[in-house]
Amino acid sequence: MTRIFSGVKPTGHLTLGNYLGAVRQWVAAEQAPDEALFCVVDLHALTVEHDPARVRRLSRQAATLLLAAGLTPEKCTLFVQSHVDEHARLSYLLECTASDGELRRMVQYKEKAAKAQASGEGVRLSLLTYPVLMAADILAYRTGEVPVGEDQRQHVELTRDLAVRFNQRYGYTFTVPKATHPVVAARVMDLQDPRSKMGKSGDTGPGVVFILDEPEAVRKKVMRAVTDSGEGGVVYDPAGRPGVANLLDVLAACTGGEPAALADGYTGYGALKRDVADAVVELLRPVRVRHAELAADPGTVDAVLRAGAGRARAIARPVVDAAYRAIGLLEP
Repeated sequence: MTRIFSGVKPTGHLTLGNYLGAVRQWVAAEQAPDEALFCVVDLHALTVEHDPARVRRLSRQAATLLLAAGLTPEKCTLFVQSHVDEHARLSYLLECTASDGELRRMVQYKEKAAKAQASGEGVRLSLLTYPVLMAADILAYRTGEVPVGEDQRQHVELTRDLAVRFNQRYGYTFTVPKATHPVVAARVMDLQDPRSKMGKSGDTGPGVVFILDEPEAVRKKVMRAVTDSGEGGVVYDPAGRPGVANLLDVLAACTGGEPAALADGYTGYGALKRDVADAVVELLRPVRVRHAELAADPGTVDAVLRAGAGRARAIARPVVDAAYRAIGLLEP
């Protein structure tokens, strides 16, 4: 049996990109004959300036949305990262395994550090080391597969490197995981800036479709999506015409089609945008309805998270204890 682990960071409202690139994969994964753990990685939200009340609010919202999207506590383990101490315990051991150079090569660190410096903020040490905490999140459960969006591929590769290095130095302790990605829409782009990822914590609200957006807001954002100048009508050309390609990727992910084949059915952008808007609204409608039901009963969500943390702790503790012994620490 393969164990699956993935997480979502509560730094903003979850987007269509989060849903297509990760969450929908998670729901499919829990139907497989594997063991699946999904986590709200709230400790990762502390790597940048944040409002504590907002982190708590978004953590609860993220957990509620994951349940609304179709995760079922009977088939998977859903929990909050900070509720399981083993994540932080293992992170330090992996910091003692990682090198400064490989962490500074992380693309997301470079981008976020540059952004923080440009805005006059300090760069927190945790921003540099959080890929190690992410590795601890994964390795604590002897995870076999990590379903993530394309932007997390580099972090999963670091996790693999750290697992191999630790095993070679101190004896076999961790399973070496692999990342899995959806066929299309692994990286949904901003509708106003189709060369940038649709990010939940970005500044470009008009280009970001949030899962909880009202239908009319979704339609307005899609209909105002940036398209590309060029001859030849609607064609799928991610490099040359990223705006149109992004819309076709989203439509394909929503309908189960293939982007290039879908392009052949359109002669203009207007019809394409209308179909994309309709498809996104219908895809998100049941999630929004279920979220409203769960949000009205927070005790149910709390109970799911408590039970999930207990199950996660029972899996992670013996793995992390074994890592402590392997690296040379005395048992208490």
